[in-house]
Amino acid sequence: MTSEPVSGSGSGPTAEAVDDPWRGDVADGVAAWTRRARRGRSTEASQASQADGPPPVDEVARGPEADPESVARKILLDALTGQARSRKELADKLAKKDVPDDVAARLLDRFTEVGLIDDEAYARAWISSRQPGKGLARRALAQELRRKGVDDETAREALDEIDPADEEQAARVLVRKKLRTLSRVDDQTATRRLVGLLARKGYGAGMAFAVVRDELATSGREAPEGRGVGPARGT
Repeated sequence: MTSEPVSGSGSGPTAEAVDDPWRGDVADGVAAWTRRARRGRSTEASQASQADGPPPVDEVARGPEADPESVARKILLDALTGQARSRKELADKLAKKDVPDDVAARLLDRFTEVGLIDDEAYARAWISSRQPGKGLARRALAQELRRKGVDDETAREALDEIDPADEEQAARVLVRKKLRTLSRVDDQTATRRLVGLLARKGYGAGMAFAVVRDELATSGREAPEGRGVGPARGT
């Protein structure tokens, strides 16, 4: 599954709403910091291979100086503008920009304290966008949240808020939509494909077979008895 942006966290302040003195004109500094960090990784090799080469680049040409903390703040605020992100996603962004670990940890803690980073709210917002829209069941949602870096306990608390009736209804919507494309296949093949569809969306076998059987009956068709229809081979 592909990750999709979540618009807002559903609660708490946003990057735009917080009156934060950290915001400043450090965009040029971000670029300068990234260039310096990348050069630093090859400094030793460059000195060894170019001992008699041209003189060092003029410091003025490197652009305005920016301390790591200012750079990290700008990165975080930009990343949070218009969408919520998990702490792990933000930590990864800082790491890619070569922000020192101690600076990253300190700022991530600070952003969490003021509510700009909230994995609980993030998990709820992610579920609310993916569960009805994509028809995903709890198991699939849990896997997505784990990939986003949300810890299992936080994810479980958010997943427990899903109404089982809503989950079943989402499964029925998926089956009804897919069933319209299966008019030319026999009932056993239709059952196999529909159950496979729900399995890929994270639904357990019990619910999958129950929903498929009901929806086939409603459309005047009949699912094979038992669950021995085998895995779906196509859609």
